[in-house]
Amino acid sequence: MEFFELNNGVKMPKLGLGTFLMTPAQAQAATTTALQSGYQLIDTANAYLNERGVGGGIQAAGVAREQVFLSSKLWPTVYTDPQAVDATLERLGVDTIDLMFLHQPAGDFMAGYRQLEAAYRAGKIRAIGISNFHDEKLTRLLAEAEIKPQVLQTEAHPYFTQGPVRAQLKSVGTRLMAWYPLGHGDQGLINEPIFTELAAKYHKTNVQIILRWHIQMGFIVIPGSTNPDHIKSNAAIFDFELTSAEMAAIAKLDQNRRYYQPSDAKEESYAHMALDFAGQE
Repeated sequence: MEFFELNNGVKMPKLGLGTFLMTPAQAQAATTTALQSGYQLIDTANAYLNERGVGGGIQAAGVAREQVFLSSKLWPTVYTDPQAVDATLERLGVDTIDLMFLHQPAGDFMAGYRQLEAAYRAGKIRAIGISNFHDEKLTRLLAEAEIKPQVLQTEAHPYFTQGPVRAQLKSVGTRLMAWYPLGHGDQGLINEPIFTELAAKYHKTNVQIILRWHIQMGFIVIPGSTNPDHIKSNAAIFDFELTSAEMAAIAKLDQNRRYYQPSDAKEESYAHMALDFAGQE
């Protein structure tokens, strides 16, 4: 596995397993498969309701805790709950979390961020992240944060490369972590001729070419799958490198196209959407 160095010196794997939309049982099985296949990064969230499954998968994998980079996210309804970080640790069955995010720019997100800063200073988390922040809320958080975030998790793929956001993050060294890395499974994106051509050249799949592109863009990437073969295939991207000309050709695909449209109305709903995290099995 290869690593990026975050702006606080912590080393984070370039590729990991995303567990969005997985049941606890699926998350446990996928986590175990991934870790036993050489993965070292697992991403989950309060709102996925599968943190206990991820924690069980880590235990079942039989790998040392220090070989697992674990990330999770606080949901807006617990941004002001002083026990939220500890409750997340308990569900995951760990003493520390390597990276903890605010999941949405909703509710009292600065109170949530202060909670993460306190947990960081207390050694409960090793890095701070923000997820889905954009526009004026991102600007406000970066200005008010005492500890600048290490990672921003957001939608990114060859159709949507987040150029303005990356420029905004550059001054503080915050690294981008991509969700929807394959364009929400859009076959039009996956089967773009440039990816088919490069797949033939490098004896890889189109998906592997796209995931390699993410790595070379400097993005942390977390494709999700419950299929053991796909999990293993997604990680087989460190034995080749795209040329600068090939990266330039892929850059021409950027069309500022999102698959998820953020809005103030959605964020307001997130601020009040209570989820039964304690009821996870």
